Amino acid sequence: METLTFRQPRLVALIILVLVSAGLSSLLSLGRQEDPTITNLFATVTTQFPGADPERVEALVTAEIEEELRKIAEIDEVASVSRTGVSVVSIELLETLDDAKIEQVWSEARDAVEDARRRFPPDVLAPDFDSEGISAYSAVISITSSETDMPLPLMARHAEALGDRLRGIPGTRAVDYFGLPDEEVLVRVDLDRATALGLSATEISSRIREADGKVQSGRLQGDVDLTIGVSGEIETLDRLRQVVLRENDQGAAVRLGDVATIERTPLAPAEELAVANGKPAVLVGALAQDGVQIDRWMTFLRDELETGQDAVPLGIEETLLFDQSEYTLNRLAEVATNMTIGVGLVVAVLFVTLGVRAAAIVALVLPIVSLATLATMNMIGLPIHQMSVTGLIVALGLLVDAAIVMTDEVRRRLQNGMVRSKAVGDAVSRLTAPLLASTVTTALAFTPMILLPGPAGDFVGAIAIAVVLMLVWSLFVALTVTPALAGWLLPDAERGTFLSRGISIPFLGRIFEASIRLAVNNPIRAMAVALILPVLGFAAFPTLTAQFFPGVDRNQFYLEINMPAGTAISETARIAAEMDAEIRSDDGTSSVYWSIGRSGPAFYYNIVGNRSQEPGYAQAMVTTVTDADAARMVPALQAEFDRAFPQAQIIVRGLVQGPPVDAPVEVTITGQDISELRRLGDQLRALMADLDMVTQARAGVNGGAPQVRFEVDETRARLLGLDVTDVAAQINAALVGVTGGSLVEGTEQLPVRVRMGDGLRSDIQAISDMPILLPGAAQISASGDFPAVPLSAIGTPVVEPAESVITRTDGLRENTVQAFLVPGVLPEEALQDVLAAIDSTGFALPAGYTLSLGGDSDARSSTVGNLLASVGLIVTLTIATIVLTFNSFRLTAIALVICVLSAGLSMLSL
Repeated sequence: METLTFRQPRLVALIILVLVSAGLSSLLSLGRQEDPTITNLFATVTTQFPGADPERVEALVTAEIEEELRKIAEIDEVASVSRTGVSVVSIELLETLDDAKIEQVWSEARDAVEDARRRFPPDVLAPDFDSEGISAYSAVISITSSETDMPLPLMARHAEALGDRLRGIPGTRAVDYFGLPDEEVLVRVDLDRATALGLSATEISSRIREADGKVQSGRLQGDVDLTIGVSGEIETLDRLRQVVLRENDQGAAVRLGDVATIERTPLAPAEELAVANGKPAVLVGALAQDGVQIDRWMTFLRDELETGQDAVPLGIEETLLFDQSEYTLNRLAEVATNMTIGVGLVVAVLFVTLGVRAAAIVALVLPIVSLATLATMNMIGLPIHQMSVTGLIVALGLLVDAAIVMTDEVRRRLQNGMVRSKAVGDAVSRLTAPLLASTVTTALAFTPMILLPGPAGDFVGAIAIAVVLMLVWSLFVALTVTPALAGWLLPDAERGTFLSRGISIPFLGRIFEASIRLAVNNPIRAMAVALILPVLGFAAFPTLTAQFFPGVDRNQFYLEINMPAGTAISETARIAAEMDAEIRSDDGTSSVYWSIGRSGPAFYYNIVGNRSQEPGYAQAMVTTVTDADAARMVPALQAEFDRAFPQAQIIVRGLVQGPPVDAPVEVTITGQDISELRRLGDQLRALMADLDMVTQARAGVNGGAPQVRFEVDETRARLLGLDVTDVAAQINAALVGVTGGSLVEGTEQLPVRVRMGDGLRSDIQAISDMPILLPGAAQISASGDFPAVPLSAIGTPVVEPAESVITRTDGLRENTVQAFLVPGVLPEEALQDVLAAIDSTGFALPAGYTLSLGGDSDARSSTVGNLLASVGLIVTLTIATIVLTFNSFRLTAIALVICVLSAGLSMLSL
């Protein structure tokens, strides 16, 4: 049986042919991407509650959503942020869920949000459930104008048309837009004319809604079946101008066009903006499906852009800002180069040590095993990316061992004069058990990485899978193909030459033999000397700084702006424009694109992008000419922006590997009183900011933005027939507007918003003088009496701070203080300095408040804990394998001691 392949050359040729052809064909269909696909465990639910303060948002919206979500057992964590007018709930699932279960849980979560929605107040808008999770866009395209006066809606329509084309590309998973303006029909009412007629914004909106005839009026049924409608639906701005607001007995009427100007316009202020290379833009982010060949997919996308150039309207430009395939191909080419160098070095060493023929056999085995592994990867759906190819490189040295051992075993028997068939049979018989045990124990050593759940497992698990696949195939080839080739090609004792046998240095051999004899004759001393280096390694272990995932050398980085609470999006855009000019003035900058008001399209897999509905937030993605430019610009820009923009909190961050974390160092304080949480967070933030290695420190709970509150004299208001609710509704209708009716144009439906003149919105004195209509104002006006009183007659404006943002995790209020570090400082070093500063300053928590760590430390602890969870079973199986191989507990103990001492040498090397 051991000589079957040796006696059947056709069988060996068939094995080689099948493995090589399967591997080569797999290269044509195997997915190619830059990074592993991260399982989607994250979702956000964004709900708008216009005008509500954080406590009302928390109590009436956030708490209701959290209560329903926490009923789902598969949800690991529910975190939330309640700010003025907006609730954002973040969901994280258990890391142990499989893909099918994850989709089921997302469906249950959507149902839970809908259940909570039934208990929302009437003014709450529909929640937006986003379960796309965290992923890097495969391509980012900017739609900009070559003309300064190009309206943004025109660019938006072209961006949507482009998105429809991109969705038609095979392998496209999703297309998202950033900076897309919401359009509406804005009715700006003349305040004086409306007041004279006793018209409020609410009543005008109601008249528009009543005049919009987009309803079925009945059916004509008999010999025919026809729908009956009425004229009057709003389809043009002229039709809107003809809406009747007031009429008298003589047939005179006041129409909407008499008291208001009407235009189609973007929503103002915008909820989000985008800028690309200094120009207002709409960004289109395209996401390829998992497992596609990203280079082919990008070829289709570029072809689509090139084909559609003739249809691009004059004055609009399409620019491909980010192409993931460039980084994928560069990364894979770099890895392939390293792999080629590794193979070359291995073969070169074998030429010297084993001779030409033995080296040729091993060199032939390497591509056969590699191609067989690629074929298996294709079968199980594991694409080629930086981690899977890294696993192939790691396995090179391991698979070479089996080939070398088998080849050398056959060679030694041939040199001793043994018949070829007998030499092959004895070698295979003797090495089957040891090679099988070696393969099993090595595979077991990588098993914890395969079993590692969550994003960390998605990232590093591919390394282990590739290694195990390669080991299995190397064992198969070592027991079939390698001994047959060795038996046919290696010379026997009579014909052996220097080239066929390899180099031999008798002097070194004698020295090695003498050292072995000395050690055997003096076992105690020999073991003592041998233990010196491993013991030094274990002693040096505490000096190693923990960082599970390394940094990234890449020509990209990103930055975030957090403006003070209450900052308008226009002011955030102005600050971003000044920073953009500074960034683009550097010769090392290739491109910059911004998203203002929400997170932008990320170009790296672990960039956290869960910010939305925040006028004071902006995020920029920067691409530089070289990696060195990015490394140079990150600290320089951080220092420059800190000096130039003290009113903003700016964080410039390079890219790192590993699970997504909001900040390298996080300390969370949990308690109930939001004021106390804010006070403790401010203390901790000041403490962190004083550390030299910290560039920025920020707290999740800060003082609220200033707000204007009108103190209404309720007695006076009641005498005029008003109550507080009436006053608030009229102010809101005049300043924010009331939506009623819609204008349908093609496939678009635009809401019609009625609002008083824009002069009111930016002038507190004008708001104070704004007339408040009295009940029955229309009838009073008809008799000639003044139908309204100024707001100042019943209310006094007071400027005061609003309530703080409220953050919660699993229903508990908390304040998370984050620290961002100087480039090159490891998070663990900074964390130890933060903890030391906390101890030295006497920072203490009141009763009922707790402190916990997050950030990189928490992610690392979770990853290491998951890795160690299966260590007990793995060690047990490893010991069992060694015992069954040696059939001796003593030899097993010796082997395990050697493993432990090798770990000490590894630590010393680190």
